[in-house]
Amino acid sequence: MQIIETKIKGLCVIEPDVFEDERGYFFESYSKKKLDGHLSEKYEFIQYNESKSTYGVIRGLHYQLAPYSQTKLIRVVHGKIYDVVVDLRKESATFGEWYGIELSGEDKNQFLIPKGLAHGFAVLSDTAIIAYSCDEYYNPQSERGIIFNDPALGIDWKIGHNEMILSEKDKKLPVFAEADMNF
Repeated sequence: MQIIETKIKGLCVIEPDVFEDERGYFFESYSKKKLDGHLSEKYEFIQYNESKSTYGVIRGLHYQLAPYSQTKLIRVVHGKIYDVVVDLRKESATFGEWYGIELSGEDKNQFLIPKGLAHGFAVLSDTAIIAYSCDEYYNPQSERGIIFNDPALGIDWKIGHNEMILSEKDKKLPVFAEADMNF
């Protein structure tokens, strides 16, 4: 397992060791022991989620306020996405900055997203199945978000504007400067 740190503190790309032969492949999608051995922060994942979306769907940017904020471990089971986070931690050197990466079922890489970051993704393939683990339960009262197309953030979602599909809820999210955050 390779863990690659990004410019945003605590945000990591995890490249698993994949064993392939004529029968298919095998890899550990999660090993607490291995992850704890590589990171200073320790995580205890307690909720596992999966979603399926079609090309052009953008989900996010979502987060939960503290004390219900979530660390997420994201991976794509099938298809390809552009995964994006925005740093909401006011004391962070990268506060207000975003980072994006393509993840796919082919590369099997994962994205470890610490608490205090907003998360979203755009589906780049015909369909995509995303699996993610969380270290805190979903809490609807603490759910918040930031509009995907905030010009102050300038995120390139890798999809043409006319091809974007969003939920009504995500279309009404505030811009970063007006978002409720307590990190």
